[in-house]
Amino acid sequence: MRIAGKGLIDRTEPIKFSFDGQRYSGFKGDTLASALMANDVRLIGRSFKYHRPRGILTAGPEEPNAMIEVQDGGSQTPNTRATVQEIYEGLTATSQNRWPSLRWDMMAVNDLAAPFLGAGFYYKTFMWPRAFWESLYEPLIRRAAGLGKLLPKHETATYEKAFAFCDVLVIGSGPAGLMAALTAARSGADVIMAEADSLIGGRLLSQDGQINGSSDWVKATTDELRALPNVRLMTRTTVIGAYDQGTYGALERVGLHLPGQPHLPRECFWRIVAGQAIMATGALERPIAFANNDRPGIMLASAAQTYLNRFGVTPGTQVTLYANNDNARTVARQLMADGVKVAAILDTRPDASLLEDCPVYLGAAITGTKGRRSLSSISVRHAGGEIQIETDCLLMSGGWNPLVNLACHQNARPVWREDIAAFVPKPGMVPGLHAAGAANGAFSTLACLTEGRGAAQAALEALGMTAMTPDLPQAGDEPYRITPVWDVPGKGRAWLDFANDVTVKDVKLAAQEGYTSVEHMKRYTTQGMAPDQGKNSNVGALAVLADATGRGIPQTGTTTFRPPFTPVSIGALGAGGQGIGFAPQRFLTSDQASRDRGAPMVEAGLWYRPSYFPKPGETTWRQSCDREVLMVRSSVGVADVSTLGKIDIQGRDAARFLDFVYTNTFSTLPVGKVRYGLMLREDGFVMDDGTTARLAENHYLMTTTTAAAGQVMRHLDFIHQAYCADWQVRFISVTEAWAQFAVAGPLSRRLLNSLLDEGLSDFPFMSCAHVLIEGVKARLFRISFSGEAGYEIAVPTAYGEALFRDLLSRAETLGGGAYGMEALNVLRIEKGFITHAEIHGRITAFDIGMARMIGKKDCIGKAASLRPGLNGPEREQLVGLRPLTDVAIGAGAHLFNPGDTVHREKDQGYVTSVCWSPTLGSWLGLAFLQNGRARHGQRVRLIDHLRKTDVLCEVTDPVFLDPEGAKLRA
Repeated sequence: MRIAGKGLIDRTEPIKFSFDGQRYSGFKGDTLASALMANDVRLIGRSFKYHRPRGILTAGPEEPNAMIEVQDGGSQTPNTRATVQEIYEGLTATSQNRWPSLRWDMMAVNDLAAPFLGAGFYYKTFMWPRAFWESLYEPLIRRAAGLGKLLPKHETATYEKAFAFCDVLVIGSGPAGLMAALTAARSGADVIMAEADSLIGGRLLSQDGQINGSSDWVKATTDELRALPNVRLMTRTTVIGAYDQGTYGALERVGLHLPGQPHLPRECFWRIVAGQAIMATGALERPIAFANNDRPGIMLASAAQTYLNRFGVTPGTQVTLYANNDNARTVARQLMADGVKVAAILDTRPDASLLEDCPVYLGAAITGTKGRRSLSSISVRHAGGEIQIETDCLLMSGGWNPLVNLACHQNARPVWREDIAAFVPKPGMVPGLHAAGAANGAFSTLACLTEGRGAAQAALEALGMTAMTPDLPQAGDEPYRITPVWDVPGKGRAWLDFANDVTVKDVKLAAQEGYTSVEHMKRYTTQGMAPDQGKNSNVGALAVLADATGRGIPQTGTTTFRPPFTPVSIGALGAGGQGIGFAPQRFLTSDQASRDRGAPMVEAGLWYRPSYFPKPGETTWRQSCDREVLMVRSSVGVADVSTLGKIDIQGRDAARFLDFVYTNTFSTLPVGKVRYGLMLREDGFVMDDGTTARLAENHYLMTTTTAAAGQVMRHLDFIHQAYCADWQVRFISVTEAWAQFAVAGPLSRRLLNSLLDEGLSDFPFMSCAHVLIEGVKARLFRISFSGEAGYEIAVPTAYGEALFRDLLSRAETLGGGAYGMEALNVLRIEKGFITHAEIHGRITAFDIGMARMIGKKDCIGKAASLRPGLNGPEREQLVGLRPLTDVAIGAGAHLFNPGDTVHREKDQGYVTSVCWSPTLGSWLGLAFLQNGRARHGQRVRLIDHLRKTDVLCEVTDPVFLDPEGAKLRA
């Protein structure tokens, strides 16, 4: 099917590849689609729902049919469009959504059941019997759903993410894009041109002699742009979304077109920030819906033009064209000029012009097609009667749809233009984005060049730059004439959405059943979803819906366009975020010292903290944990608590700011004192708790939980900007600036007296002070998260490891030592202290027994916390649990009244934290129980289906140990 001497491929470099196990050859510059077409391979895939045979429909990223899987070493990329996959030596591709083979697909039996599988089939069928959903329907749907499949193993491919900045971003490299980039570049602007294709030129690559009578203008302009230092040409890069403040997402194919290149990433996800942007994305030709218009061999006329002029491939030996505009005549002339037989042109218009050397039928409508795996003939009704045409390729041209997607990504809607029967963007839909060329409804080459230059001038003016206006070359300026035809009435299914198997009948049925809103129709029929995203089917489906509801297309409107415009692999979006790169790793200054003692590390937020410190002879974590708990209770323990969020707050209005942020009052806190605080979200639920110390008159240090450090910092920043931007207060996170260590236990004061330059005398509970350790300035806080007499001492991080090792050696001489996260958790549960296991986002101050901390003053979340339903006995309240038998209990278990049936309607609450308490010799739990504070002493049934636990527990006060607080104040 090759045409000698035609196209932009390199015929001196043949390439071998395989498709479905069959070896083929192509040339450098071929896509998989063009290479298969050159080998006369017509059957490429199977449709999503009915598994009908499908061939190539388009020549670009809008392709709905030719979806294949590419295997590359240990990676497999599903749902790759054969129309954009460049071939390389050894490429291995397979068809998808078929079994056992593409030619003999057993699932094609669905096509016989088509009368029962129309729009709304799922909603009507799978509602009954109700019991069948989990056991039958859902498993079947999950097995049948989807197109391609992922390999069930770890992804080994590499992806990257990158950032770029420019004055002008030009999206698309057709005539409008090239002229816009040339104008901006010659004017001195920093320009990035992003082109989804591998070559610069856009639609000019598919046409002959459109500018200055030849194709040299594209090469000359590209060479000039490439030579300029202020221009970056990014081929194989698709701009997928327009976001706030001139930010655009773009996906670059880096290694997908090359044979095994382990040193190269497969894709790179770019975040491009542009002062101004020019949308020169072009337009997509749309199909016409008629009976059985989905057979292999039926494709778009513009696609055939691309395969002919760019790849030197003819899509058929006897071609027929069906159109409602003049594009078919241009394509027919080019085909005939290259020796391809054109059987006929079928023009839906009754008054269109004729064409020499080719039969033209006016007022034509295709009423049917034949050929299962490849088109063989079509039935035509025209002004002179009905005929059968033997043809192996039918080219459709239903008009052009400007690619308006990017302009709609900030919730704006395009406007309808009757003269071109298409939607176009209106100015200002995305701030700083200018539409030009076919994307703006200008379909002649000269009009595209003119609009490209004008868009660049407008962008430069917005940037305050002077435009250097280049002269326009000579170019075609043929008028665009169209008489819209969306579908042909008649028997047989007429396909609108090839990707999702949606027909004209489906859209009409949706309207008949009340789904007249375009958004409802879309979801009822699945039109425009998944791979298509409305590229081929959107306007046609809207027109059918408009006709079915008696409205015009503008009144019917469009669906919402959302990014991404084309599929983006999760690997590219999360580049670097796999394995240990999934999240940043943060290490304590004491990390090595803890590892030297054999401590296994566990993740706490982004931090790695020691879980426990095993001693010789200890074989389980529980043995180490129990020893560490008893050690703190009897002597002294040291723990690194540097991960707690630390926010330094200063300014004349710092106290006022804290009063507004916290439920309780901090303006009355004396210098040198610490106070516990509770913080609410705006909706009245608890965000975080922690202590804040007043270091000086206008200087405070807030601590947060490890898990909420970033959240609280963002919360403070929002409050300051939104509510009190004129207050004299500034704050900054100093979490990483200070290493902080807890020293807890009856001998904690003795240890500190041996360490500090000046020993402690009168230093009561909830005090803070500046101290010296061998001349190094440090901060000391008298606070406790263990329930024992406790202190926290902080030094600049440069001294953290040295201080930790010193503290441990002194503690060990007193019979103490280090304790880890497991012991820390046991100590706080024994004392009834809460963490984010309890304040998990659905808890109010009332639930945790702290409603009295919401004082008379105003604070964030106060009004919302008083709403009905957020207080009262019906809410689940914090309680303690003690099992009545020696049975291990687990967090996540649910609570029921003894004697009640175990059913969700009878659920009384849930368990948040549990531990074995070596101090009390019992399992303990913290839980939320309905009206829990009034149920102390009662019994509840703890059910944990996961761990197969069913045990009676006594409801207690959440403070199990030293409820008077005598120990921590000692």
